[in-house]
Amino acid sequence: MKTCIIYCRVSTNKQTQQTSLKRQENELILLAERNQWNIKERIVEEGSGYSLEREGLIEVLELFNSGEADVLCIQDETRLGRGNAKIAILHQLFNMNIPIYTVRDEGVLALSENDSMLMDILSMVEEQQRKLHNLKIKRGMNNAIANGYQPEYNFADRHSGGRKKKEAPIEEIVRLRKRELPFYDIAATLRGLGYDISKATVHRRYKAYIDEQTEPISKWE
Repeated sequence: MKTCIIYCRVSTNKQTQQTSLKRQENELILLAERNQWNIKERIVEEGSGYSLEREGLIEVLELFNSGEADVLCIQDETRLGRGNAKIAILHQLFNMNIPIYTVRDEGVLALSENDSMLMDILSMVEEQQRKLHNLKIKRGMNNAIANGYQPEYNFADRHSGGRKKKEAPIEEIVRLRKRELPFYDIAATLRGLGYDISKATVHRRYKAYIDEQTEPISKWE
């Protein structure tokens, strides 16, 4: 049996809006019962649909991200948000493969033609970004190898199975830097070898290493 989250929202605390909140909640409970879903949470909040800074909305996303629910139930897509905020929220939910059911559609959310087109555009942009990211990694690796770097020797102790390491050995950063590779290429090279590390982190660790090497010895030592 699937588990759902009920999300209700109004923009103000006026009496008419409070009545709307209660109606939304009651209708969504019926929607969940018709589909025989367990209700994990009933989240009710007041806040502008144009803003992403909503505690209830953040809680919804966290529950889905942790795998505690399978379906989102809303009155209609405007309860999630309006304008750019709505598109951003829908895109994130779609990326998480969360089905959205609405009272208005009496089933799965039916996107407008414009919203559907925007979702397609965002997906295409993300795909191109992934390709660009992979090309950057490949470029960094090729530059490192062209400068004499031999990862098959330097990373003989890597974990098997392709698991990413959270830390990168400073020895490798220093070795690549001595070959005059820029920090950007060093980070790309290490990511290609399975280390989850950014250019800023590479630069920070290298600087800390240099500072340690040049730190004066205290006269009290």
